[in-house]
Amino acid sequence: MDDLRVLPGPGAPHGLLIPASELVEQFSRASGPGGQGVNTTDSRVQLSFDIAATAALDDVQRERVLSRLDGRLVGTVLIISAAEHRSQRQNRVAARERLAQLLRASVKPNIVRRSTRPTKGSQRRRLEGKHRRSETKAGRRRPKPSD
Repeated sequence: MDDLRVLPGPGAPHGLLIPASELVEQFSRASGPGGQGVNTTDSRVQLSFDIAATAALDDVQRERVLSRLDGRLVGTVLIISAAEHRSQRQNRVAARERLAQLLRASVKPNIVRRSTRPTKGSQRRRLEGKHRRSETKAGRRRPKPSD
């Protein structure tokens, strides 16, 4: 198949181009529907991609991908299986699309939240709510004995 093109996005402004030589495809029999050819056709696709050895990622992108996909990696190799289609070709395309989505999502930089001050309106509403709650609780108390 051809090289895998990952669309541009945050963390990869020009996109990524993964050479076909770095993608390893293995085929096996898939379970599920398939009619007469279910036991003879190798339609399941396992796509392997070694993140540490690729030249498609720079060092920053590689560190992000390795840290974010840590639970899915076997060593530094990402393995994606696709068996949802009856056709091997469709499963190959599905596995490549899934790999592209994972890589695009995992190269995004972390968004740092900047703390902001609460608005005057939100401060006023918070204090009014506290005041209403204290009045409710004060109304439940026993009355004080009069002098």
